[in-house]
This record gives sequence, C-alpha cells and structure tokens, in this order.
Amino acid sequence: MTSFQQAQTMVFAINEINNNPNLLPNITLGYQIYDNCLRLGVAFRGATALVSGTEETVSDLNCKGPPPVIGIIGDPGSTHSIAISSILGLFRLPMISYYATCSCLSDRKKYPSFFRTIPSDAFQVRAMVQILKHFGWTWVGLIYSDNDYGIYAAQSFHQEMHLIGYCVAFSEILPNDNNPIDIQRIMGVIQSSTARVVVVFSASSLLIPLMNEVVLQNITGRQWIASEAWATSPVFRTPRFQPFLGGTMGIAIRRGEIEGLHDFLLCIRPNNGQRNDVVRIFWENIFGCSFETEGKGTDGEQVKKVCTGQEDLSTTNTPYSDVSGLRASYNVYKAIYALAHAVHDLMQCEEGRGPFSGNRCADITNLKPWQVRPTCLKVNFTTGFGDHVSFDKNGDALAIYDVLNWQPSADGSIKLHKVGVVKENKHMTDSICSESCPRGTRRATRKGLPLCCFDCLPYAIECTTCPDEFWSNPDKDQCVPKEIEFLSYEDPLGISLTTASLLGTFLCALVMIIFALHRNTPIVRANNSELSFLLLLSLKLCFLCVLLFIGQPQLWTCQLRHAVFGISFVLCISSILVKTMVVIAVFKSSRPEGKGAMKWFGAAQQRCTVLVLTALQVVICAVWLSTASPTPYKNNQYTRSKIVYECAVGSVAGFSMLLGYIGLLATVSFLLAFLSRNLPDNFNEAKFITFSMLIFCAVWIAFVPAYVSSPGKYAVAVEIFAILASSFGLLVAIFAPKCYIILLHPEKNTKKAIMRREAQNKYSKLPVNLPFKESSR
Repeated sequence: MTSFQQAQTMVFAINEINNNPNLLPNITLGYQIYDNCLRLGVAFRGATALVSGTEETVSDLNCKGPPPVIGIIGDPGSTHSIAISSILGLFRLPMISYYATCSCLSDRKKYPSFFRTIPSDAFQVRAMVQILKHFGWTWVGLIYSDNDYGIYAAQSFHQEMHLIGYCVAFSEILPNDNNPIDIQRIMGVIQSSTARVVVVFSASSLLIPLMNEVVLQNITGRQWIASEAWATSPVFRTPRFQPFLGGTMGIAIRRGEIEGLHDFLLCIRPNNGQRNDVVRIFWENIFGCSFETEGKGTDGEQVKKVCTGQEDLSTTNTPYSDVSGLRASYNVYKAIYALAHAVHDLMQCEEGRGPFSGNRCADITNLKPWQVRPTCLKVNFTTGFGDHVSFDKNGDALAIYDVLNWQPSADGSIKLHKVGVVKENKHMTDSICSESCPRGTRRATRKGLPLCCFDCLPYAIECTTCPDEFWSNPDKDQCVPKEIEFLSYEDPLGISLTTASLLGTFLCALVMIIFALHRNTPIVRANNSELSFLLLLSLKLCFLCVLLFIGQPQLWTCQLRHAVFGISFVLCISSILVKTMVVIAVFKSSRPEGKGAMKWFGAAQQRCTVLVLTALQVVICAVWLSTASPTPYKNNQYTRSKIVYECAVGSVAGFSMLLGYIGLLATVSFLLAFLSRNLPDNFNEAKFITFSMLIFCAVWIAFVPAYVSSPGKYAVAVEIFAILASSFGLLVAIFAPKCYIILLHPEKNTKKAIMRREAQNKYSKLPVNLPFKESSR
C-alpha cells in the first residue's frame, strides 16, 4: 500500500508540474513506472529499459516516437541503487533516489550521476550517536541487516562510537533467510549481554522474526533504537509488541505535507487499459472484489463480489490513503520537483552564455540526459511545506530527521510521538527532554507517561575505553592486560619445531662424520668432497637459524633471523649450483672436443664462485639492515583481545630482494640439473640434485599463500616449516643415497665396481663421468 502511494505521488507531482505555468512552460512531462518486485534483476532490467527508450507513448497527446528519458526516480533500495547507478553513471543519466541511504552512494567517482532526497546513513548514524550521548548511553548492542544498507551503517556506527569513546557490546547480523538457528543465537547474545540499549539498522521485513522471538521469550527491559527503515513501520505498533517495544526511540525521515494529494489518491479509478493492471489489482485487494466474471471470482468457498470500478475509496482506512505521516512519499515529491527544476534551469539558458562547449545552450526539443545532470547539482528551491531542497557536491540532500518516541495509547497500541528534530549541524534543534539523566542512570519506561516525565533509575557503569595494550575483563568492569602471543619454546608447536631443528643439525653432523671417515673412498671423491662438506655446513646453518625465529622477538633476533636465513640458504644453493656445474664439466671433459673444460673449473674456481655468489647476499643483507632494519612490533590487528608480538620486516623491498636472490639461484640450479639429469653418472648425481631442487622449489612456492593466510604466530611457524622442509629435502635427496652405499653396500664403493659399470656404459656409447683416472682405460 505504501509503495503504491509513492507511485501515485509521483503521478500527482508530474500532473501538478504540467499544470503549473511558471514551471516548465510549454513542456509536458511524461512517465513510465516499473515495479522492481523487490528483486535486483527486475529492477536492473527496468532501468536498462528506460535507458534504451520505449516505443510506446505515455500520454494521450499526439506525440511521435519515444519520449526522451531525462532521469530516473528511484530505486528505493541501496543495493539496487548501487548496481543501477554504476551503469547509469556511464551514460550520465541522472538518478534521484527517495529511499536509498547507504553512505557508499556518496562516492562521486563511482556514482557520478546519483542524487537522493533522503539523507545519507552517515548522518543518520551521527544523529543516533547524538541521542546516545544525550542520555548517557555508553554501552550498547548493535543489530543490522546483511545487505549494503546494514553493513555500511554498522561500519559507520562503529567508527562514530569509537570517536566518542563509547562501546559496542555486541554486533550481530540478521539472517536474510530468517534462519531460526541464527535468530536463536542472536536472542542468546541479547539475553546474556549486560547492554540494555540495542541499536537496529534493518528494514522491518527482516526484523519481524527477531521481534516475534522477543515476544515469545518475554524479553523486556531493553531500550530499542530504530533506524529510519523501521522507525515508522506500523507492523510493530500493535498491542502485542507494546510491552516490549514501548519507549523505542527512532530516527525517522522528515515528515511533510502535500496539499491536494489526499483528494488525488481517492480519485483514481480502474479502467480496461493495459497500463492500469496495477490499479485493478489494488482495487480488487482493497475492496475484496474481482473484475473477472467467468469462474474466477471465488476465494476458496467464498464467492467474491464483482468490482464495478465505482467503489468509494474514502470509506477505506489503509496506509494508501493515510497522508498524516508522509515521509517516503514526500521524498518522491521532492525528487520529481528537483528533476523538473533542473530542466527548467536549462530552459533559462541564454545563447552565447550556455554551460556547454562553445557557450552553447541545450536544445530543449532534443534534450540529452547528460545535459541535465550538471544542473541537478545547482537545484535550489523550497517546497510548499517550507522545506529547502538542494544537493551537495556528492548529490546528497540537506540532512534533517525527526526524532520519534513510541508511546502506548489507550487502546494498547503504540503511537508515534515526535520529540525532536536533528539537522545537519549535528545538534538537536528541538530538545528531546527538558533535561537528561545524570551519568550512570537511565530513564524508566513507565506506562502512560510522556518521555520527558520518565524517572531516572540506576543504569550501568560508565564505559571507559581501555588503553591499546589492555582489554576489558569478562564482567566489563575492569581493564586487564591483553594476552601477548608469540611462538615460544614452551609452546607445543615451538617444542616440535625446535626438536626438528636440532634433529636436522644432528643428521648434518652425522653425515659429515661419515664422509670424513670415508673421504678416500670413490663415492666421496667422485662427488667432490670439498663441496659436499661445504654443503653440509650450510645445511647445518639452515637448521640452526630456525632457533632465531622462536622465542619473544627482540631487536637482535629480528635483525639476525632473516639475515642468517638468507646467507645460509644462498651458501647452500650456490654449493649445489657449483656441484651441478662440476658434473657437467666432468662429462664434457670426457669427450674429445671438451678435454679442456675442467681446467676452467678447478677447485679454486669452485671456491671463488661459491664465495662471490654468497657475498652478493651478504651485501643485500648489509644494505637492508643498515637502511630499514627489522624491529619487534606489537600487532593488535589480528584480534582485539590479543597482542601478537612479531618482527616487522622494515623494508619490504629488502626482504623481497633477499628472497628473490635465493629464488633466482634455486631456479638456475634446478634448470641445470634438469638438463643434465640423463648424463651417465655412476651415482646419478644430476638426478639427485634435480630431485632435491624440485622439493626446494615446491616448498617455497607453497609457502607464499600459506604464509599470507596464517595469522599471528602461525605465520612464523609456516616460515620455520618451509625452512625445515626444504633443508631436510636437500639433505635427504643428495646425501641419503651416498650414505646408503657407504654404510650398507660397501662392495659398491670400490673402483672395481665402478669400472664394471663403466664397461657397461661403453656399449651404450656414452662416456663415463668420473673425476679420477683409471690406467686400464
């Protein structure tokens, strides 16, 4: 009924303008009305149909061709308006909404042609906070709908409450599907909370299931604060809800009066025209009759009477004909007049002084929507009710609200009582009460008394914001230190990682001992014993650097952990890289055309290569630590009740260069080992290196998403796990096969066994890769 009243108000306003000789003389406004059916897809199709034009005329005048659509009034919903105006903005087609309040729509970059005659939620939130301050309500709960309207309003509410030092006890989202489980959970939160003031941002349709449950569970003693979306809803102003919602404070859209609207609403009549289907449906519902006479006039067992179209609307009492509290309809009225004044201003343009290129004026007989948009920003007029209408640079209307109080009437229902007005200066122009209650008290809800006569009763302790490193205790009456979280040696996770680190260090030492005892055997000599010992030393450092990541972060541990990690891994990867190059060089030297290859890659050149590659990482670490060194950092962004003690990297560029250099060396090593994997090496050295580098690269590629998605101390644990996993992968893949032969199959660790394998390789016409000579060859 109310939506149909709003549509008819649009028709009334257009008729009024067309009959006004002083506004748009010689210009007739037409219209086409689309029902959005409360669905985004339907609303979007309607808007695009209006943009693309229509082939039908909308009046009885002798018009030719489709009339130009110069603007759209609506959509009433924030979500719908966001979607539609983002498209209409591309065409610079003005869109003036009368009910979309989301503060996000004030973004002129995203919605350049969006205007509205209803204030933004940003101001409604500030108005609510003013009410809370007025009564000293410092500890409140928040409930909001799961849509753009509710989510953006809730964000603004949290920000405004934080600015004045007030507290939000709980913040709950209403389910869109009326899920009973979610409703029961919210009820449990309301009942268990010590907050007695509850702010609700939601349309009445989404709030009905919760309020029904409030009645069923007999939840009283709550002061409800209603947003404009349900503050004037008649659904809750019944005797059934009076014991629970009586005394509710609400922010309401400014009420207005439109002279002549009531008579116009009562004068509509259904006819046989296709355009009046909505009127016919309305008529059948309001009078309980039917225009169908052939078998369709029954409602169950009761036979409906036949509609004549002459029934008297003045005998009905519905929200459609009620003009005592025009709010949304009044905004529709102002939106139509705003668009009309914008077009009228274009008509007043003088040639040579126009706003368009070449100082030209708009052709009023071929008006384009993009020409209307700039003049909408300059609209400035006063309604017959005395309200000033204009738009700011964001397309928002001058903010003004009525402050309402729900009071019980003699029949047990709830009546709306206006107790104040809030204007854009953020102060209440009419006092809500003669005086507010002292801090620490609240107003009693005594039946039958006006709001200003309520007594002040003990309410709750004053809410004080705790310092950054403190948090309120469960009773909300004391600030206690927040829990400090970091990966410690006492933590089970820390113990496990420390044990793995020491185990890896021990295995490296054990392999070094095995290689030292068997350093003269063919398998150790064939795998370049000097590089093997250097690789084992670097792996031991990789395992030990993990210990710098565990424990409470301190300045020296933060500075050393990544530096030691980076240098150790570069030393490790560069040793593997040189080992790979040695394998390739030995293979080439066994061929006639490459006999001189090994002279360019002797022991001195190998040491020098490892030293130079590692020195570059040392330089990167030195520059990083000297310019933007990592430091301990107390992070309270993960959760409000904990402080996560971590190391801030300082310079992201420095940290990225450190990791990037390791990645570059690992990639080169992998590619060289992969390309040489099929060389006839008796000990498959190239294959082992390829497998080890494959593990290394896989671990660190998986590390990035795991690290980013892990909160607090678990991010450090993920980094430690990556270090340990890649180090164990290198240790096992490269050295386990050799230790297996040395310890369990010493018969294969002889020159004779190797030469037997060499003889087999001769028949395959492939050279044998051995760094020592054999006289029989």
